[in-house]
Amino acid sequence: MNFDPEICRNEAEVESKLIVQYLLPQLGYTARDWHQQVTIARFRLDFLMSPSLVVDAIAPLKIVIEAKHPKENLDRHRRKLRRYIESIEAGYGVLTNARELRIYRYREGELHPIFSCAGEQIADHLDRIRGIIGKERLMGRSSPPQTAIDPPTTERQRSNSMKVIAVYHNKGGVGKTTTVINLAAALRKKQKRVLVIDLDSQANTTFATGLVKFDDERFDDIKDNNILQVLSSEEFYPLSEVARTSQFCDPEIDVVPAHIDLMKNEVDLNQIDFSRMILIQKLDEIQDRYDVVLIDTPPALNLYARIAIIATDYLIIPSDLKPFANQGLLNVKEFIKTIDAFRKQIQKPPVKIIGVLASKISPNSKFVQYTLPKRLAAIPKRYDLEMMDTVIYERDDLAKCSEKTTTVGDMEIASPQSVMDYSPDSMAAEEFENLANEVLRKIEV
Repeated sequence: MNFDPEICRNEAEVESKLIVQYLLPQLGYTARDWHQQVTIARFRLDFLMSPSLVVDAIAPLKIVIEAKHPKENLDRHRRKLRRYIESIEAGYGVLTNARELRIYRYREGELHPIFSCAGEQIADHLDRIRGIIGKERLMGRSSPPQTAIDPPTTERQRSNSMKVIAVYHNKGGVGKTTTVINLAAALRKKQKRVLVIDLDSQANTTFATGLVKFDDERFDDIKDNNILQVLSSEEFYPLSEVARTSQFCDPEIDVVPAHIDLMKNEVDLNQIDFSRMILIQKLDEIQDRYDVVLIDTPPALNLYARIAIIATDYLIIPSDLKPFANQGLLNVKEFIKTIDAFRKQIQKPPVKIIGVLASKISPNSKFVQYTLPKRLAAIPKRYDLEMMDTVIYERDDLAKCSEKTTTVGDMEIASPQSVMDYSPDSMAAEEFENLANEVLRKIEV
């Protein structure tokens, strides 16, 4: 029995004609096996299938089906489907607009595409679809198909050691802090243990992660317990004690705050013999505590930038790709070259540059189509630096989430959120998820 996607003119008809009348019976499900318009927490699911007949069945037996209007782009709904699946711990998800059918499998925090076909081809692929999400398959009466996400037995084991990543450019205003905090949130949502270290005397990351809960310097509770004390003492102020838990994302992350006092203490700190290497020692002490450490750096060629790059394993260079930022790449390369010479003396390998990250990029369609490709191509050609695959665009959501406030008594206190939490289905959130995936792939975590 063939299915004609042309009979579905709206979302309601996709639900009734494709899913209820055609697909579910073909997969062996009866009305007792599925629930329509199910509300769980704050989510409303189009369809929840469970051949065990109960909503709280074990994860692999649950399937979320989301129906969309025939004109809807399914790519825009993939993130939302993943959040639905995570919320109820389902094993599979289906997205369809009648013109296309996609099946995903959820494993280890990721949504993996395992099947797709055009609507008019559904009948031709019914055996394949039954082999993935058919009732007999999920109830264990047929063998599961081999899928691309099943890792080969010869897959190389990856290192579980903590990785340190500095985010640095000597030009300001290129999106360093935005990159650090939202990348940290994206990594945390992938169940990675994340520590953020703010090494910039402007303390933008400290503010952006919501650690400044006072509006009068008399109540400053960061002044005597921040990265300055970490760098000033060999014996005291370990990172584990100075780090504070930030609720700017869920799950929470740990942040070592900065303070404006860093600026006036730079000269004195530079006179201390161990100042350039103390962060290495203190990072070694927390090797088992975190998977990834992200260091936000000052837009300068100063001591704090030097300390960060001496201590790091990897480097991300955010850039808006404008002329001054591009010219600054020469300074960055020379700075790293000098620091690599010092790293060699202390028997540390050269810094691994993950790449230049295009950030704060205009989303204007003509710019993206005509100008951006030229700017992206210019970096490897002119500066011999690799561009990262991900592009972070200027988005309203990125500005709004950092400006959130909350009222405590008579005071309005900054209460910023990561874009992953403020607008989880937004293009900005998707871009940072892509960045997290790229980073994890390149650092092999």
